[in-house]
Amino acid sequence: MKNIIFLGLVSFFADISAEMVYPIIPLYLSRTFGATPALVGLIEGIAESLASLLKVFSGYLTDRFKRKKPLAFIGYATGVFYKLALVFAGSWTGILGARVIDRLGKGLRTSPRDVMVAQSAQENGLGRAFGVHKALDMAGAALGIMLSAVLIGRARDTAAYRQVFLWSMIPAALALGMFAFIREKQASGQLKPRERFWQGVRQLDGQLKLYLAVATVFTLGNSSNAFLLLRAYSLGFDSVQTIWLYFIYNLIASLLSIPLGGLSDRVGRKRLLVGGYSLFALAYLGFGLAQNAWQLIASFVLYGVYTAMTTGVERAFIAQIAPQNLKGTMLGLHGTLVGVALLPASLIAGLLWNGLGPAAPFMLGAGLAIMAAFALGLLFRADGARAS
Repeated sequence: MKNIIFLGLVSFFADISAEMVYPIIPLYLSRTFGATPALVGLIEGIAESLASLLKVFSGYLTDRFKRKKPLAFIGYATGVFYKLALVFAGSWTGILGARVIDRLGKGLRTSPRDVMVAQSAQENGLGRAFGVHKALDMAGAALGIMLSAVLIGRARDTAAYRQVFLWSMIPAALALGMFAFIREKQASGQLKPRERFWQGVRQLDGQLKLYLAVATVFTLGNSSNAFLLLRAYSLGFDSVQTIWLYFIYNLIASLLSIPLGGLSDRVGRKRLLVGGYSLFALAYLGFGLAQNAWQLIASFVLYGVYTAMTTGVERAFIAQIAPQNLKGTMLGLHGTLVGVALLPASLIAGLLWNGLGPAAPFMLGAGLAIMAAFALGLLFRADGARAS
């Protein structure tokens, strides 16, 4: 559990840093560079998809090399360069470059970090382990958003955004310091026998292949969270109020990640994932149809519950069902498929917003989430560890 706590603290400080800037990026783009929702979607989609191509490669390296900590450290170190790139960006293309740097780091670090969490988990406690990690991750995000709201609330011009970017480098450095306390169970740096990537993939359990396909389809309707922030702006919320809405979402996800992760150990991953996708559909319907403040707040709350029910649970499911020698690769492949799907998802969302109005992308997302929930409920086995 000690390793899980320190891995969680790495994410805690890294997410303070990341979420100090993420909620203000759409506003910074629109106010400083005149970006439209379609352009915001393009930037987020390109950044996420390019970075996601690295995730499966990172997972493959994680499985080939017994040392995962250095790979994760390098991935988290990019957070410092990301903030510097934001400070010096002079156009929307500069922001795009900064976002790519940030997402490349995430693509590099996610698989080795998740494998270390899985290896540090107690027997029959995989869901709780990922729940603890996710709780600390989301708690850091909530604190970062709160700091962002306070700092932006005092802003007088767009130069204040760059000050926030600079302040966010402090928790990024603290995240790197936490690596001194993390101990790997496998310390040898020897290579594992060379194996072609697709040889292992062809031998995967059919249930895992099905889940990867379902998750990809679901993501086509799950566009960047930047659209949630733009939706709040479109309903008349100012920048500080919108940041506080995003804080509510992260706080709810943080508070519920541990109990819901532990629940998945007892009742099975399938039930949590089906319930989570269903809640996502309800939340997106709320975002699309909201006409007043309380409806939008309720949608952010539901979105937080959905995140707690699925993000850690799906990683636990993949780590549990994947072959022992392919855990990192499968966690990386999941991230790659989902991330690549985010490019068309964000592009479609931006085009629908521009062409049909702000409700349209959320209606699409709700429909695809219902399809994913039905596919999981009807096609997945409910017996044994393979579907639990």
